[in-house]
Amino acid sequence: MLDIEKINQLTKEKLLPVTVLSGEDLGQYSQMKQLLMEQIGFDITDLSYSYFDMAEADYQEAELDLESLPFFADEKIVVFDNLLDITTAKKSFLEPAALKRLEAYIENPVSSTRLIILAPAKLDGKRRMVKLLKRDAQIFEAGPVKEAELKTYFQKLAHQQGLVFEKGVFDELLLKSNFDFSDIMKNLLFLKAYKKDGHIEASDVAEAIPKTLQDNIFEMTQLVLGGKIDAARDLVRDLRLQGEDDIKLIAVMLGQFRMFTQVKILSVQGKNEQQITADLSAYLGRRVNPYQVKFALRDSRTLSLSFLKQVLADLIEADYMIKQGRYDKDYLFDLVLLKIAGSRSQ
Repeated sequence: MLDIEKINQLTKEKLLPVTVLSGEDLGQYSQMKQLLMEQIGFDITDLSYSYFDMAEADYQEAELDLESLPFFADEKIVVFDNLLDITTAKKSFLEPAALKRLEAYIENPVSSTRLIILAPAKLDGKRRMVKLLKRDAQIFEAGPVKEAELKTYFQKLAHQQGLVFEKGVFDELLLKSNFDFSDIMKNLLFLKAYKKDGHIEASDVAEAIPKTLQDNIFEMTQLVLGGKIDAARDLVRDLRLQGEDDIKLIAVMLGQFRMFTQVKILSVQGKNEQQITADLSAYLGRRVNPYQVKFALRDSRTLSLSFLKQVLADLIEADYMIKQGRYDKDYLFDLVLLKIAGSRSQ
């Protein structure tokens, strides 16, 4: 179960003396923070709640509120936001003496107070305070999520939202969202608003969700491979007007064709999708997304290995010449598109 699901089951009555929300995935963190505040019924006008932004607050004042007994209820909730001092972020808002006093409080919290610490970064496990928190506090982390868990969570959420995806379309949504928690959440809302009946087809994902740079480059690549040079150049012109640089466009194209080449080499060796994903992950030293492999295999099926190698060589040469200032970069980029189209037609 993801931590955001655990927060969804939380109530004010279930809070431990100290609760911590942290994490590097700021999109996921933002969603979890909003949900946590809703689950505890946080209301800034309710005097049984106190809020302090530790980036700006006077710790002595916050400490006084933390340690004082509640006047308007049997218990009170105190929120310390932006407590980056306990994370690996290179920011510190509290003096060492103040941190020591907070550490002492965590060891012996006031029984009638519920402290919530919000820290939008990774907890620094080397700090004594963090070790105490991991021992005694309730901790929720917005960290990396396994793809299977991410998919399961958003499938449940989509079902709750009344969305039904045709076969394979949900995977396209995840890939288009780059498996980013916040982007998937945002794109589900786009789809819900776009398709009132909730039945989602591949065309809905393509039309309703704003295109990323990678989407536009992929479309441009498909136009070039199909010999539609004028349409590809029109798209490039639009991207330039949007402020995209030719060097960046080449870098994205190199990434796409490099993936095509890698999966093609492994597939001609007789390896299946799962084996290709494992081999690439080992080679690159990071976990390669299996859906990227799946779609790269699909999109490179009609491309020969010799063609892919030539495209990589042409893109690398164009990138080098642009960075050397040999010719006008617009000319060099248009030239490499013509080279790719010419190689494809042979």
